[in-house]
Amino acid sequence: MHHITTKESIYKLLEQVFDPEVPVLTILDLGIVRDVILGKEVLEIVITPTYSGCPAMDMIEVNIKAVLQENGFEKIKIKTILSPAWTTDWLSEDGKRKLLEYGIVPPMGPSKSKRALFASADAIQCPRCNSAKTEMLSQFGSTACKAQYRCNECLEPFDYFKCH
Repeated sequence: MHHITTKESIYKLLEQVFDPEVPVLTILDLGIVRDVILGKEVLEIVITPTYSGCPAMDMIEVNIKAVLQENGFEKIKIKTILSPAWTTDWLSEDGKRKLLEYGIVPPMGPSKSKRALFASADAIQCPRCNSAKTEMLSQFGSTACKAQYRCNECLEPFDYFKCH
């Protein structure tokens, strides 16, 4: 069947699965993998979406299965749990660094509540010139979990990954 039998080795394989909406982040950077359960017959991966109804989750499930099947796993179950709800606190420090390098400002401070998807953030620094003179253009950027900002110094638009 397969030769990899430790949780650590499965997590290593899952590092190859990237978020289709923010392709510099792995699903481990996002913190959506809640558990890996090695059963006798079935390998179960437990995930929590970044928000309920996130359109990227179907593609993420397909990609998880593809990586595991390429490595000899035949019976794979993806279990989605919604509670506890995902928060930006689950983003890894490495993930936050990757976001900033990609030009998306990572969440500032700890998450508050789901209402944070609609909240304005304080002094979001431009990822290009580091100016704090920025303004929100839209509550929603390219995806619902990001807001669109513009820097008033360099005039470049950028996304902010909202706390939630």
